[in-house]
Amino acid sequence: MATYDLEEQEQLEELKTWWKLHGTWVTSIVTALAVAVVGWQGWNWWQRSQAAQAGELYAAMQQAMSQQDTKRMRLLAGELIDKYAGTAYAGMGALLSGKALAESGDLKSAAAQYGWAAEHARDEALRDLARLRQALVLAEAQDYEAALKLLAVPPAPSFKARYLEARGDVLLAQGKREAARQAYGDAIEALEAERKNAEGPTDAYLDILRAKRDACGGAA
Repeated sequence: MATYDLEEQEQLEELKTWWKLHGTWVTSIVTALAVAVVGWQGWNWWQRSQAAQAGELYAAMQQAMSQQDTKRMRLLAGELIDKYAGTAYAGMGALLSGKALAESGDLKSAAAQYGWAAEHARDEALRDLARLRQALVLAEAQDYEAALKLLAVPPAPSFKARYLEARGDVLLAQGKREAARQAYGDAIEALEAERKNAEGPTDAYLDILRAKRDACGGAA
C-alpha cells in the first residue's frame, strides 16, 4: 500500500513540475479557445440578427411595391443597403427598387440601383440579372455604349442567351442591323446548346429569337 502511495506522490510531483513549466501556456490556449468559441457564437448571432432585420425591410419593400409607393420603396432600399449591405436581402432589395424606379420612368435611379446589385449582390445569378437589367435601362435611356459594355461581361451559361439577345436589341436600336442579326444568331446557338442539357427556356423564346434575327434581314 505504501508503494502505491509513493508512486502517487511521485506522479503528483511530476504533474506539479510539469504544470509549473507549462501551466501558463496551457491556460493561455484554453482561454484563447474559449474566447474563439464565444466570438464565433456571437458572430453567428449577429449575422442571424442582421438577416432578420434585413428580411423585415425587404418585406416592407414588397408591400410598398404592391402599393406602387415608389418613394417609400426608394427610402427602404436606401436603408437596406446602408445598414445591411452584407446580407442577401440587400441585393434583392436593390433589384426590386430598380424595377419599381424603371417602371416609374426614373431610368437614371433605376440604373444606379441595378448597378449596385450587379456589383455587390451576394448571389452570382442575381449579379448577372442585375447587370442585364441595368444594360436594358441604359439602352432605354439611349446610352447604348454603356449598355454594350455591361453586356460584354461574360455571365453564367443560363444568362448567355439573354445577354446576347439584349446585345442584339441595343445594336438594332443603333441601326446596326447586320451586327444585331449576328447577336440574335449567337443567342439562338447559346439557347440551343443550353437546351441540350435539359435546361433553359421553352420553344416560345426560341421562336422570338428567330423572329428577331429574321426581321434584321440578310441570309436565312
